Amino acid sequence: MHPLQTLPVPALLTTVLGGVVFGLALAAPPGPMNAVIAEESVVRGWRAGFAAGLGAMVADLCFLGLALAGAVTVVQSAPLVQRAMVGVGGLLMLYFAYGAVQEANALSSVEATAGGESHGFRKAFVLALTNPYQVLFWLTVGVGLLNPGQVDVLAPLPAVGPALAGRFVVQTGHPGLLAGLFGGILIWVTGFPATIVAARRRVERLAPAVAWLSAVLLSGFGLFFLWQSV
Repeated sequence: MHPLQTLPVPALLTTVLGGVVFGLALAAPPGPMNAVIAEESVVRGWRAGFAAGLGAMVADLCFLGLALAGAVTVVQSAPLVQRAMVGVGGLLMLYFAYGAVQEANALSSVEATAGGESHGFRKAFVLALTNPYQVLFWLTVGVGLLNPGQVDVLAPLPAVGPALAGRFVVQTGHPGLLAGLFGGILIWVTGFPATIVAARRRVERLAPAVAWLSAVLLSGFGLFFLWQSV
C-alpha cells in the first residue's frame, strides 16, 4: 500500500473524498443490510438501527483484514466455498425475513413503541459475513482498491471526460482511500436510521409497513441467493 506521507495534500484530500463517495455509494443502495437497519430503526429506535449498521461495517473490516492477509485469493480459487457461502447467506436471509414478519404482525396488532432488546448488531454482522454482495465486492472491487494505482474518476464520462481528465484522480491502495470508504459507510449507518426514526414519528403507521418491506426484501434476496448457490 502507498505510504500516507508520499501524497501531496490536494491528492490526499481527493483520495479521501473519493473513498467517502464510494463508501456512500456502496452502503446506500437498497438490499438486505439496509432492510435489517430499517427494521431495527423503526421497531426499536435509532440506537438499534445504528448498531445494526455497525455490525455490517465491522463485517467489512473483517473482509478487509482477510483481503490484506491473502485469504481472498484462497476463496477466489474455491468455487464450492463461494457457492456454500451464497447458500448460507440465502438461508440466513429467509430466517431473518421470518423474524421480520413476526415483528410486522406484532406492530400491526398493538400500538408500536420503540424499545425492546435489540440483536441488530449480531444479526447484521452474521448476515453481512455471508451476504453474497459483500463477499463478491471484496473478492473483486475490494482487491482492486488494495492494489496501488490510480483511478481517473471523471475521465470516462461521455463528452466531457477529456476536458475533466486529471481533475479527480483517486489513489488506490492508499490508507486514505480506505479511511474515506469506511467514513462514508459510517455516515450512512448514522444518518439512515435517523431518517427512518424521524419519518416514523411523522407517520406512526410506518413501523409495520417497514417491517413488512424488510421481510419481503430479505425473502426475495434469500430465495435468489439460494437459487444461485445450486
